[in-house]
Amino acid sequence: MTILRGSLALGIITSLIAGCAVYEVAPGVYAPGPAPVTVVPATTFERSWAAARNAFLDQGVRVVGEERSTGTISGTKSGINLAAYVRNQADGSVRVEFRTVGATEVDPQLIERIYQSYERNMGR
Repeated sequence: MTILRGSLALGIITSLIAGCAVYEVAPGVYAPGPAPVTVVPATTFERSWAAARNAFLDQGVRVVGEERSTGTISGTKSGINLAAYVRNQADGSVRVEFRTVGATEVDPQLIERIYQSYERNMGR
């Protein structure tokens, strides 16, 4: 009789376990958690400013002045004075201009390399 009761108890427990259902979270559905972090993209001016400044640094230009209020970055390399002008346009776009003054014959391709670095820094 004890064996019969043990078998009966084992059978009941086995059928209870077999009848249990396990529910998983569906793909793409997630439990609530902390609020997502909102990333605010840099303004077009800030992005262009950083790209112009980094273009100078990429090409070994020593930045000697930065004036955000006028949108001017100035630098020097091998006797060549350089300037980057970052300006907001009326239509909301940003205009960036690079200029060189001085002994440009020392490195005639410098301005082109700076422009290419600027484009690369802008992701173009």
